[in-house]
Amino acid sequence: MKKYFDFKGHNTTYRREIIGGLTTFLSMAYVLAVNPAMLSLQGIDGVPDDMKMDMNAVFVATALAAFVGTLIMGVFAKYPIALAPGMGLNAFFAFSVVLTMGIPWQTALTGVLFSGIIFVILTLSGVREYIINAIPMEMKMAVSAGIGFFITFVGLQGAGIITSDEATLVSLGPVHDPGVLLAGFGLLVTVILMAKKVPGAIFFGMIITAVTGVIFSLVPMPEGIVSAAPSMAPTFGAAFEAFAEPSQLFNTQFLIVVLTFLFVDFFDTAGTLVGVASQANLIRDNKLPRAGRALLSDAFATISGAIFGTSTTTSYVESTAGVAAGARTGFASVVSAFLFLSAIFFSPLLVTFTSEVTAPALIIVGALMASNLSKIPFNQFEIAVPAFLTVFLMPLSYSIATGIAIGFIFYPVTMIMAGRRKEIHPMMYGLFIIFILYFVFVSE
Repeated sequence: MKKYFDFKGHNTTYRREIIGGLTTFLSMAYVLAVNPAMLSLQGIDGVPDDMKMDMNAVFVATALAAFVGTLIMGVFAKYPIALAPGMGLNAFFAFSVVLTMGIPWQTALTGVLFSGIIFVILTLSGVREYIINAIPMEMKMAVSAGIGFFITFVGLQGAGIITSDEATLVSLGPVHDPGVLLAGFGLLVTVILMAKKVPGAIFFGMIITAVTGVIFSLVPMPEGIVSAAPSMAPTFGAAFEAFAEPSQLFNTQFLIVVLTFLFVDFFDTAGTLVGVASQANLIRDNKLPRAGRALLSDAFATISGAIFGTSTTTSYVESTAGVAAGARTGFASVVSAFLFLSAIFFSPLLVTFTSEVTAPALIIVGALMASNLSKIPFNQFEIAVPAFLTVFLMPLSYSIATGIAIGFIFYPVTMIMAGRRKEIHPMMYGLFIIFILYFVFVSE
């Protein structure tokens, strides 16, 4: 096992990989509860039952999709990256495709299936890997740093430290709120452990925070340990039902749905792979080793997720929490994968890891990833502008893909104007056109 995952070459151990895999799982375990609620349109009044997906079935589909995708990523691509249904994509699936467009959720799953198949074709042809390797190092570092700011914002928002405000869009939340205080306590504990260079500091910070939350009744006490796995019969294979009515597939609306799934997953995955790999120091000569395998793992995860009955499965930026805790190889992903599988039977225990508990991990990891800003030559205006826009717009637009799109549109413009045309990879011009067309014809 050590030889297969090259523990020696990555200077890692079983202990580090297990702690890293567990930390990644705990950092993204919230998806097991949030994704079913999202796809079932929980809390939305006046929605017909036939537009809502079965919540219990989606829970199982979510866990299985995460298990399959993460296991493939770990064993085949050997990266410490976990996968699960993407949070932005499930919102698009539920609220834009099903609720707004009125497309049946079964047909929406077909759209996810199509996007996964197209991804496999693009990956096997080498197009996806070629695109990622064509991105200049400065922009890769901007993507990594931007993801750091993004997940920090997600953590602050999830903990209630940052809240919405009608006048200023965002503002400081109620600092005396028990949940905010718990997150603040967890952040302080984690910072102290990190400063003391305690191995697995982020993981232990979450454990201490969760136990404290239970003691003070701020975090739910598990009602049990083991529960029977719900049936996923209501969603399994539903993606194939639309083939019985081709008219649902061959129209402009369905094409837009597939293109959006393609676009967001493609660049969210690319950004996440670059971000996690750079955090783990796995990028070599501005190239991502085994990028093709990593992208293929992501594509197959999307296909399997669609068959199980959930929205697009993609690589998660929370994997950086596991990397910060010590994960360096695919063995950490194997650990995360089986934890997702076991979650089907031990779901009651997950209630203790609320957003307040996981927020400190996301905030700390964001701070670590922000260090990549030092690798960007901000004294060169032609690079500073696209890099800055990439970093700044990820959290503001609440989208990794949007930040990448804006930055990559400006990159060739500023480089050409600065007389550095020869340094631009031809693929960057192609991305420039693709992103422009996306904002014109697809983005809402």
